[in-house]
Amino acid sequence: MGGPRARPWPLVAKSRKRARLLGTRAGADRSHRVTTPDLITPQDTAKAERVAPVLSVRQSAAGAVAMWIFVITPFIALLAAAPIAWGWGMTSLDLAMAVTAYLVSGFGVTIGFHRYLTHGSFKAHRFLRVALAVAGCFAVQGAPSQWVANHRRHHAYADREGDPHSPWRYGTSAFAVLKGLFHAHIGWMFRRDLSNRSRFAPDLLADRDIRVVDRLFGALVAISLLTPAVIGGLVSQSWMGAVSGFFWAGLIRMALLHHVTWSVNSICHVIGERPFATKDKATNFWPLAILSFGESWHNLHHADPTCARHGVQRGQIDTSARLIWIFEKFGWVYDVRWPTRQRLERIAAGAE
Repeated sequence: MGGPRARPWPLVAKSRKRARLLGTRAGADRSHRVTTPDLITPQDTAKAERVAPVLSVRQSAAGAVAMWIFVITPFIALLAAAPIAWGWGMTSLDLAMAVTAYLVSGFGVTIGFHRYLTHGSFKAHRFLRVALAVAGCFAVQGAPSQWVANHRRHHAYADREGDPHSPWRYGTSAFAVLKGLFHAHIGWMFRRDLSNRSRFAPDLLADRDIRVVDRLFGALVAISLLTPAVIGGLVSQSWMGAVSGFFWAGLIRMALLHHVTWSVNSICHVIGERPFATKDKATNFWPLAILSFGESWHNLHHADPTCARHGVQRGQIDTSARLIWIFEKFGWVYDVRWPTRQRLERIAAGAE
């Protein structure tokens, strides 16, 4: 996006009120415990840029075909959900499996892929690190290293040239923003433009556990989609039960999580409030808070990317942060980067 910086879209509102902020204690320093991957450092980035200066690489033909299948098929199923529910219904088993799968795969993305592997908001013991990476794969949004590379690139170039999914790519007119919203939501994935993992995720490429999970991504996708079908078939003793489980807890669950995640990329850079100072247009969009597990409190996330909690204002529900807190109480994670009142006030004032 060349030319001068665009003026904010009118729907992006800067909050004039100083919100009441919820500060919590910082995580204790227990660095002598199990070593886990930290957030990539500026030195790592500089080294990676010398070795791999290209922002992106060309997606293979097979990868492009798989992308089409796993993006379009769940969307078609989502469109068919209402008439199918009206005609055939949805069993309590289907609902239970769909909710369970949504929670596991959703937290795998928000806590595992995003707050941990991408931003290093906390450190985790090996068993949890692997479990979170596997759970994130169940969401069918890409292998861990590729997901992380895409997201780190997004933060490095947020809402400017180089951002893989900025809704401001085409300008600030109404038509340009609508086109940009489609691009940020789903269109960018069909450009066969994969963020360069050697540049943006060299730490994950060097991590043996993550490399194994990367290689098993296809098998984990199959497990994610077929397990509900197997359970549904066995419980109902019918092929219809298997098909119903696959449809509701496989395709529909996957489609819903896809579009919630992608809405953070699109809507949460155009519509909503901006109580914290950022160099991009990231916003808070409250209607997505529950389904996104707190990810739609996107403004603070871009103001302070490594913070383990995104919903820091009073009343902002952030279930991902709550689950990280529970993990910390069990001793499964440590060195959690919780927000403090003083730091949040400095960020809100634009001092950091």
